[in-house]
Parts: sequence; structure tokens; C-alpha cells
Amino acid sequence: MNNALEPLKNCADVSTLRSALYSLCSRFGSIARLDILAAGQAGKRQALCFLRMDSPEQERELMSELGVGRFGGDLVVIVDLRTGGSANSLNVSAEAL
Repeated sequence: MNNALEPLKNCADVSTLRSALYSLCSRFGSIARLDILAAGQAGKRQALCFLRMDSPEQERELMSELGVGRFGGDLVVIVDLRTGGSANSLNVSAEAL
């Protein structure tokens, strides 16, 4: 994980992660869409974050500075969440704005 993304690992749940992503990405512009899929497997909790910025220029800058990749048309960030969260956070869920 890119050092700039390291603070995201401190998130205990999807709600906290969502807020942290908005804060982290704000310097590049506004997030137009954010979808987060949370999953747990073999004692590990992860979140797959798919996002779009308001413009392609903002997306290119975010990709360059944070080392974020692209999956299809979306930027994607995979985050290892802090362990010890509630059992509900291990269910696979999709949250969209």
C-alpha cells in the first residue's frame, strides 16, 4: 500500500473508511461516486473501494500521486481494515453514494 494510503488501514468499518477516503481525496477535487465492498476472509478484513472523481484530470492526478489503479472505468483502492470490528462488518455489502 502506498504510504499516502496508510492511514486508511486504521479504519475499523466502512463508514469510517468512507469518511477517510473523502478527506484523503479532497485535495484532488470532489468524489463524484464512491462504492465500497467490504469482505472478510480467513481472519482478514478488506474493503474494495471503487471511486470516480469529477474529471479525468483529477483521476489522473490521484492515480499518479497516490499510486491508485483502475479497474474498468473506476479507480480502485484495496484497504486492509483494522481487525476486531463487529461481526456485521464482515458481511459483504455494497454502499453507493
